[in-house]
Amino acid sequence: MALDGIFNVNSLFTLALFLGLAWYPAPDPSVTLVTDPSCVASSAIAEDLIAFHVYSFSSFLFSSLIALALKQAIKIADKDDNNIVTVDEVGSASLVHVNLVLLRVGTLISGFGSVFGCGFLMMALVDLVQIKLGTLACGSLYSFAAIGPLVILVPLALVIYVFLMLYSFIR
Repeated sequence: MALDGIFNVNSLFTLALFLGLAWYPAPDPSVTLVTDPSCVASSAIAEDLIAFHVYSFSSFLFSSLIALALKQAIKIADKDDNNIVTVDEVGSASLVHVNLVLLRVGTLISGFGSVFGCGFLMMALVDLVQIKLGTLACGSLYSFAAIGPLVILVPLALVIYVFLMLYSFIR
């Protein structure tokens, strides 16, 4: 079930990021709520927005592919023991065993891919807010109000997620 959840959520994020980049490839400087020219986001922030979207897309895709590979390995598992059978013993084919620790490590790697994807997505959203509402250096109340919950709640949730993921790994 954990792998299903990782795969489903990551697939949604990957699709959303891909569609966002395809339909809105570069921020339009004319579409902003900033009236003070000194508070308009620089081109470096717009470049970071695109870069963080690509990093997030890559992280979610990596995590989804690892989770999907683990799901496929589990589907062909031998029900009598704790090993995963990837090739049945038919003719000259051999039986390949994978330790359950490898499954846990794979799940852990997939989870960390999701964590990195969320982190990069959060940084992209911070850049998007700065483009639309003004840079943080200008002290815009609206920018801080939009970014505040994002930089508090998302890292808190990611720390809890990592803690629970590591706890389930060592138990």
